Amino acid sequence: MASIEDEVSAWPGIAAEPHRFNGREFTLGAREVGHVHGERLLDIPFAKRIRDVLVEEGEAQEHHVIPESGWISFRIEGDADREHAVWLLRLSYLYNVAILNNQGAADGELDTIDVEQEVASMDLNEDLSAVFDSLRTSQ
Repeated sequence: MASIEDEVSAWPGIAAEPHRFNGREFTLGAREVGHVHGERLLDIPFAKRIRDVLVEEGEAQEHHVIPESGWISFRIEGDADREHAVWLLRLSYLYNVAILNNQGAADGELDTIDVEQEVASMDLNEDLSAVFDSLRTSQ
């Protein structure tokens, strides 16, 4: 099984770099998609409305240091958790791609990503789907 870093680093536009608090950070241009501390703890910055849904649905926890922020944390203890961590990172990635597309800031590589189709395949709940729908309608 590939590491989280190997998998996420293969996505178009993603760079993996050292994180300031140790671990590896995944960035899309100037935007942080998330970072891992080893393969044991994942932290992701989300808009507060996404973070609230993820925490309420049990998909992630409040951030372990700054719980009132839009950040989430997710502890990775096995293969199923690793897969869920990649799912959370993909959600963050698609959200950031959608924002860049709305701003006209996505480069040619990101233009090939069908955010709408990928989001539909992720089986998101109604609240999360609505966030992506609002991004699409704001174009």
